Amino acid sequence: MSAGSDLARRLFKTLADLTADPPGVTRVAYGAGEQAAHDLVAEAALAHGAERRVDAAGNQYLILPGQDRSRVVLIGSHLDSVPHGGDYDGVAGVLLGLALQADLVAEGRTPPCDLAVLCLRAEESCWFPHSYIGSRTALGLLDPGVLDGVKRSDDGQTLAEHMRRLGLDPEGVRAGRRLYEPARIAAFIEPHIEQAPALLDAGVPVGLVTAIRGSVRFREISIGGEYAHSGATPRALRRDAGLAGARLVTAMHEMWDRFEADGLDLTVTFGEIATDPAQHGFSKVPGALHLCLDMRSADGGALRRAETELRDAAGRIAAETGTTIRLGPRTDSAPTELSEGLRACLADAAAARGVPVLALPSGAGHDAATYAGAGVPTAMVFIRNRNGSHNPDEAMEQADFEAALSVVAAALADPRLLADGRAAAA
Repeated sequence: MSAGSDLARRLFKTLADLTADPPGVTRVAYGAGEQAAHDLVAEAALAHGAERRVDAAGNQYLILPGQDRSRVVLIGSHLDSVPHGGDYDGVAGVLLGLALQADLVAEGRTPPCDLAVLCLRAEESCWFPHSYIGSRTALGLLDPGVLDGVKRSDDGQTLAEHMRRLGLDPEGVRAGRRLYEPARIAAFIEPHIEQAPALLDAGVPVGLVTAIRGSVRFREISIGGEYAHSGATPRALRRDAGLAGARLVTAMHEMWDRFEADGLDLTVTFGEIATDPAQHGFSKVPGALHLCLDMRSADGGALRRAETELRDAAGRIAAETGTTIRLGPRTDSAPTELSEGLRACLADAAAARGVPVLALPSGAGHDAATYAGAGVPTAMVFIRNRNGSHNPDEAMEQADFEAALSVVAAALADPRLLADGRAAAA
C-alpha cells in the first residue's frame, strides 16, 4: 500500500466516524458535516505541502505546486452527502486526488503543472433543489436568482444565507467570480464510485465514463380533484386525483416502453407519490395528489420529446378525469459527452498498469458535466462499488480504489494529457 493509499484508507474511516448519522452518514450541504469534511481533507493536504484556496462559494482547492504554475489539473468531487448516505459517494474522488498528491510528495516528484484536489459544495440536490451548485459556482455560472430563490430543504434558509453563515461571499458568486478561468484548466478528472452494478457484473474494477445523462425534473406536480365519499359518489361524478395520478404514471411508463423499443435512451422515475395525510382517508375519494418526476437521457432530443409527451398526457388526463394537473417548476441539466482524448489517456494508462476497464455512460448526474459543458477537457473514472449509492451499504474495496489511483497517476504522466490544454479533448 502506497503512502497515498494508506492516507486515503485512514481518512475514509475518520470521515465516516466524524459525520456518522446511523444508519449511515449525513453531510448537509453548507452544513456542519460538509464543513467538517472540508476541514479534515485540508488539514491532510497542508501536511504534505499543498496550498489551500477557497472561492466565493466555499469550493476548496488543495494545490500541489507543479513545474508549470500557469495551468492546473483538477481532480476531485463533492463532500456533501444525502441523508444517511454511504462512506464513498463523492468522498472517493476527493481522497483519490489527495492520495495522488501524497504519493508524488513521498516519491519526491513534482507534477508537470499544478495539481489541485477540488472539494466541491452542494452537489446533492436533495438539500438545495438545483443541479450542480458546486461546479456552477466554481466556474462562475450559477444563475444569480438561485442564491435568494432556492432554500435548503431542512431549514428553509436560502443558499445566500447559508453562505454568509460560513463567512463566504454570495455577492462574489452573484458577480460570477472564480479562482480559475476555464482556459487555465488543462483537465478535470472526477473519480467516483459507480452507482449501478455494471462494473460488478462485468468483473472489472474501473470504468471510464463516456457521457453523463441530462435530466428534466418536476418536483412539485400537483393534481387537484374533489374529496368525496367512497361509497356514495357515483363514478361519473368523481374528480379523483388519485386516478389521475395513476394514469399519468402509467402513461409515462408506456412512453418509456416505446422509447426503449425505438432504441432511445431514457429513464422515468416518479420518486414521490402522495395524498395529503391531513385530509386523506380510507373512505374518501382523493381530492389532491403530489408527485415528483425525474426523467433522464443521454439524448437531448429524447428528453425534449419526453417532456412534450408529458405535457400532452397531463392535459388529456386532466380533461378525462375532471381534475387539474399542474406540473409546477421545471429544472434541467443537459446531456454531456466527456473528452475522448482524456478517456484515451486513461485507457492507455490502465493497459500499461494491467487494470481492466469498461467504457460506460453515467446514469446519474455529476459536476463533471458542468466542467465539460464549459469547454474544460473532462473525464470521469468509476470505481467498482456494491449495493448502489446514496445508502449506508455502499461498499467500495480498497483494492479497487488503488487500481483507479494507479490509472489516474499513470495518465497524469502522459504528455498527451497536458500537451495543449484543449488538444487533449479533441
